[in-house]
Amino acid sequence: MSKTIKFSLCSVLIILCSSFLVLKNKTLIFDYPEYWPKPHYDFSKLSMSENEFQLGRQLFYDPILSKDQSISCASCHLQATGFTHVDHDLSHGIEGRIGRRNSMALMNLAWNTSFMWDGGVNHIELQALAPISSKNEMDSSLKEVVDKLNTSRKYKSLFYNSYQDSLVTGQKTLLALTQFIVMLNSYNSKYDKFIRNEDIDIFTQQEKNGLIIFKKNCASCHTEPLFTNNEFHNNGLKLDPYIKDYGRMQITNNPEDSLKFKVPTLRNIQFTPPYMHDGRFETLKAVITHYSSGISHSTTLSERLKNNLDLTHKEKVDLLVFLRTLTDTDFLFNNRFSYPYIN
Repeated sequence: MSKTIKFSLCSVLIILCSSFLVLKNKTLIFDYPEYWPKPHYDFSKLSMSENEFQLGRQLFYDPILSKDQSISCASCHLQATGFTHVDHDLSHGIEGRIGRRNSMALMNLAWNTSFMWDGGVNHIELQALAPISSKNEMDSSLKEVVDKLNTSRKYKSLFYNSYQDSLVTGQKTLLALTQFIVMLNSYNSKYDKFIRNEDIDIFTQQEKNGLIIFKKNCASCHTEPLFTNNEFHNNGLKLDPYIKDYGRMQITNNPEDSLKFKVPTLRNIQFTPPYMHDGRFETLKAVITHYSSGISHSTTLSERLKNNLDLTHKEKVDLLVFLRTLTDTDFLFNNRFSYPYIN
């Protein structure tokens, strides 16, 4: 069983693209499991049409969004790795510039109440502005992006198909990107099949043990079924002396928010290394070791982490095995979310 958000039916057009048929302008259905909470996002601004989705998909994979047209959103958010990057700890931008944080995985964003590691963006429709305008990432502006798109015959056609108006605007551009990324939903992992009782024998005893350990020690922050509570916590990481990233405090200017970062989702965690806001840990084993014996105590440390994670070697292995059940290969290799081979 699943819940859906349905919208009024649009006209259906079928056009031939790259030797295969693509159903255009059909109504999108936003599906999610019945055991999930209601999405936080208000979908009323989106057309929920296939055309707008495909426009957003094109924009997501197009380096035209960057100043020198060398990197795209997908440069740091690769589908096969949970829409994040795995080849370096900090995000890389144009001209080899290096950012200050590891890119966050993009999935189940309709449930997010804030975006970025520090919560500096509070609305999904504005999220793309952060990397577009960052000097260490795309180093552009929404105006520059719109100007380039308005000179593109391809995009004027795509915008017309989506909005019955070929004029590209900043609002339309952000909405199209939102229409694509808001559909990046992952809920078909082995864990989900176990929760849905699709196969009573799908979990091994070791995975069941790991789930019990997870519920006892991790679920207060990485809350099921989204595996995040959308909150900000100091999870005991020592301040990097070179980056000097104080997290949430840089947004609120409140010392009580020092070293607090957003709790990331653990879905597809097996495929999203390196871990933490600065990518300091290369493996999940290193993450578990941090919570067992590497906590740095400070005045803002989360109350939930005042005591180290007290696990035996076997329990650590069982927990690691459970975390791998959060992998959703249907999501990671879904052709609808991949690079659009359409000219």
